[in-house]
Amino acid sequence: MPLVKNGKITSDLFVHVPDGAELPGGGAILIPAARFLEDPGTILRHSGKVGVIWPNNRNLDDLVPYLDRLAAVALVFPSFRDGRAYSQARLLRERHGYEGELRATGQVLRDQFVFMLRAGFDTFEVRKDSDAEAFAATAKRYSVFYQPTGDGRVTALHRRMQQRHSESAGQ
Repeated sequence: MPLVKNGKITSDLFVHVPDGAELPGGGAILIPAARFLEDPGTILRHSGKVGVIWPNNRNLDDLVPYLDRLAAVALVFPSFRDGRAYSQARLLRERHGYEGELRATGQVLRDQFVFMLRAGFDTFEVRKDSDAEAFAATAKRYSVFYQPTGDGRVTALHRRMQQRHSESAGQ
């Protein structure tokens, strides 16, 4: 499955470890939420990076105590009509200050890439190579936005205000 990270097509360093499978000896792993919550202490002692696949119907409060030790959180879009992972992404970025990899997985569609970026996602598992290529181009296309959101970009209004301030300070 192609992976787009920070606007570029890249290889996935994380190995998806299904329920019941033995943890690999090292390397980056992505663990399902239920398995992670069964024994987070043991999983967090894994020698490589640890990430969690978090379903959109699960409360983020269960994940918050571990955020500072997680390298990645993969939020699941089970259907293109189910946008709860958008809200989860914004909460993780804006309320909880999560700075690790925030990955969109599941029904990640080309039409929704920009909205996912704006919500704070920086990594995307897409199903087709053509979608990965389209997303890489789309991520570079838009540089200014009007609405403030979880991706941390300065809005158009704030850019104008900064420009006016610097112009008036220079005179």
